[in-house]
Amino acid sequence: MKQIPIRHIKEAGSTESFSIREVGDMVQELHRHDFFYLLVLKKGKGTHAIDFIPYEVSDNTVFFMRPGQVHELTLKAGSKGYLLAFKAGFHTTKSSTNYYQPNAESFSKLHSILTYIFREYTDQQEGYQKVIKANLDIFFIELLRLHGKSNAATYEQERLEEFLSLLETHITEHKQASQYAAMLHLSPYQLNAITKATLGKTSSGLINERIILESKRYLLATTEQVNQVAWYLGYEDVSYFIRFFKKHTGYSPEAFRQKYR
Repeated sequence: MKQIPIRHIKEAGSTESFSIREVGDMVQELHRHDFFYLLVLKKGKGTHAIDFIPYEVSDNTVFFMRPGQVHELTLKAGSKGYLLAFKAGFHTTKSSTNYYQPNAESFSKLHSILTYIFREYTDQQEGYQKVIKANLDIFFIELLRLHGKSNAATYEQERLEEFLSLLETHITEHKQASQYAAMLHLSPYQLNAITKATLGKTSSGLINERIILESKRYLLATTEQVNQVAWYLGYEDVSYFIRFFKKHTGYSPEAFRQKYR
């Protein structure tokens, strides 16, 4: 089955687990990453679709993506900003929002932090990685404040991150909350309590959302037949997959593809 192209952090310009670079006009065709992706534009014009949701590219915008998300980007001439890529082992943020548009004052504060990070990364003096990690903490605290959220590393948030990471890598194999709870050494009740406390959703609901999202990714990003998409997602019974997809979206897979492509 044809796969959605995956870009790795080495392809983003680094042999390590973190990179930052200045960006201008560019085109990135449909793909996904195995790292966190942060695009901060002081000047911007173009188009950016993340998991097939279009966002406005304009001045003072911030785009953030978790590993596995699908996107395509066009930045037109005159665009200017920073592009950061980092592995979860380097820094883990609690943000689940893809698009931010701060006011001028808030954006200036965010941009100044990245300018400092860029200088540290370029000079690479002793201890530069510690300085970068500390400033990333400050950056995401400021970013989450825009939505009135906290970046505090609570137990529930840390376990949620582990759960979301497992979903990204095992969703084609495991679809039961009890399976993920076992991998996390939790009971299904404990896992459910964590997802309700952090996101207001049940663990089963998050699993179903991820199945539907991955289905949409392959229906819209490839030309594979519905039965091939179903098999890729681990459904031997194609008719069951079609019923499941229609229950959660209101469309059959083929009707969804025709409507949104």
